[in-house]
Amino acid sequence: MILRLRMFWRDALALLFAVGDRRTPARARWLALLALAYALSPVDLLPDAVPVLGLGDDLLIVPTVLALAARGLPAPVLADARARSAGLQRRLPWVLPLLGGVLLVGVGLLTWGVLRALAG
Repeated sequence: MILRLRMFWRDALALLFAVGDRRTPARARWLALLALAYALSPVDLLPDAVPVLGLGDDLLIVPTVLALAARGLPAPVLADARARSAGLQRRLPWVLPLLGGVLLVGVGLLTWGVLRALAG
């Protein structure tokens, strides 16, 4: 389980590096940004308040769109991005858990703010 999560983080970070690469096709870039926007958006197909199913759509849609984006990358771009990702993880092993924590806190605060605004 930990190994799969680590591989997911490595590939997600590699895709982030690939989005910034000039050799990345526009379609792959837009798909990656769409997946990021969907993951951060408080609007989902199934609201997160619905037990199990609410998070299930995020766990299915975001990785699927990221996989489609990665599929559209040229092999040299993907290889370079994975090498940069692995290098960063070796130099700064705490960066990915920190980014994940910041992301979770940010999504939580955004959700709290939206719910508070809707209630008030």
